[in-house]
Amino acid sequence: MNIHDLIRELREPSGGKIVLLVADGLGGLPLEPGGKTELESARTPNLDACLREGVCGLSIPVLPGITPGSGPGHLALFGYDPLQYRIGRGILEALGIHFEVGPRDVAVRAVAATGEHGARRSRPVLSACSAAVSRFRRCCEPNRPR
Repeated sequence: MNIHDLIRELREPSGGKIVLLVADGLGGLPLEPGGKTELESARTPNLDACLREGVCGLSIPVLPGITPGSGPGHLALFGYDPLQYRIGRGILEALGIHFEVGPRDVAVRAVAATGEHGARRSRPVLSACSAAVSRFRRCCEPNRPR
């Protein structure tokens, strides 16, 4: 049976509203052995209140032992099988801001940051990001000799 048909069959009308809070990226590791993670160190009174008042659960978005990227993970939250619907973050980000994407376009998501030895220090200023995007565009021009 198709998963969407099954969901339609199982759903029941509800007069209430639902808030789906996705705590994506909270699986951090301690900086030193035996230390606390970022979440264990954080003061979280609002999150704690949501947990006390709400219903909590865990999700296995793909299969046990498979950690998906956030694109497939988010699709799975809304009932799409990420093994059947393979979509990356670039297109999700573009469509999320209503950016028009054509059938021959490629949507790429990039995060600009500066740092040393792989450590993120700060986000570069807009002019530096714009310059990097311009260089990328020049490299990707279809008629440009390689």
